[in-house]
Amino acid sequence: MSGLLEFERALIVTAVDVERAEVLEGLGIGEQASDALEAGAPVVVVACGVGPAAAAAVTARCMSAAAAAHKPFGVVLSAGIAGGFAGRVEIGGLVVATESVAADLGAEGEDGFQSVDELGFGTARLDADADVLRLLRIALPEAVGGPVLTVSTVTGTARSKELVEKRHPDAVAEAMEGFGVATAARLWSGTAFGEIRTISNAVGPRDRAAWRIPQALATLREAFQALGER
Repeated sequence: MSGLLEFERALIVTAVDVERAEVLEGLGIGEQASDALEAGAPVVVVACGVGPAAAAAVTARCMSAAAAAHKPFGVVLSAGIAGGFAGRVEIGGLVVATESVAADLGAEGEDGFQSVDELGFGTARLDADADVLRLLRIALPEAVGGPVLTVSTVTGTARSKELVEKRHPDAVAEAMEGFGVATAARLWSGTAFGEIRTISNAVGPRDRAAWRIPQALATLREAFQALGER
């Protein structure tokens, strides 16, 4: 493989090992080939653990090691399964993030939630790289595009879903790592960022019987098969 998405070298960050395994299978590369971080493997896939802090830390560690070996990454992707917003994306569907949003980064008060942007403490929104987004849309024409929320606590009640949708009416999915990966990628100038999610369940009240994790994992594998063929 000459380089995922026409970039010289790619780092793909999943939360857990089962997601990583599907990405590797889709790309048709083995564990040993992907583990060659400092050796300059064209695609490296790592499982970082759950949540934005773990995602940022592991992504930064990988990028630092690659840079020290003079084999930096040209693109970093956050990938895995997610909850989708009903009416915007179907269960089993595929999402490409236009931006990754730290949806619960801010403060609560009498007037409701305020994001760090509103508080003047920085930004909770990081855009996907325009070239990455264009190439993902070409390779994955069936994908739904839109903001993907990053949260530390998954939305699990009707009331919390209502509040999230009110604050982010255009969001298509909710996951737990994208903003962390994007934050780390932003530290290295010239490193493009993107996020891909496949939908295992609807955002809202937790109904494990309705989750379709195997279906979402299969979609993840198929998405990276399509990317690996480009």
